[in-house]
Amino acid sequence: MIYLYAKSLHIIFVVSWFAGLFYMPRLFVYHTEANDRPEAERRVLLAQFTKMEGLLFRAIMVPALWLTLLTGTTMLYLMPAWLSQGWMQLKLTFVLGLLGYHFSTRKLLNELKAQRFRFSSFQLRLWNEVATVFLFAIVFLVVLKNTLDWVWGVLGLLAFAVLLMSAVRIVKRLRSKS
Repeated sequence: MIYLYAKSLHIIFVVSWFAGLFYMPRLFVYHTEANDRPEAERRVLLAQFTKMEGLLFRAIMVPALWLTLLTGTTMLYLMPAWLSQGWMQLKLTFVLGLLGYHFSTRKLLNELKAQRFRFSSFQLRLWNEVATVFLFAIVFLVVLKNTLDWVWGVLGLLAFAVLLMSAVRIVKRLRSKS
């Protein structure tokens, strides 16, 4: 019974963490695009986005990250045999990648707070899709418990993302010609 409670909480905290991981890069896009506004509007928008990003990171993403790790570790403690299974080892590898993504997002947050804009809004839109790839890979692994089937899901997602981003670029070019 403890396992089911840990699993339920783990799912809730993963959803909360991913909500932040999906929304933060979108805020980065808006934050970056605010630079194109007139000075008075720009100042207000940059201050507002900096505030929103900081609050999202500190109040949602960090607690959700730690609670996800705590409940995941609890489940592994209750089911230690999973650690010897290939799908779990691969899943944990993706979780490490997701942690890297989380901390890279924090680095971007600090750069934008210091008004250092290394990436265009288009590049940040692409960055936003990285979390989606991690989500697909992890969910396919957990549900299918197969180290190979997840590849097809992720490849399909990547193809869809490339198609979507190509469409965004085409629409952007058509608008700029008008």
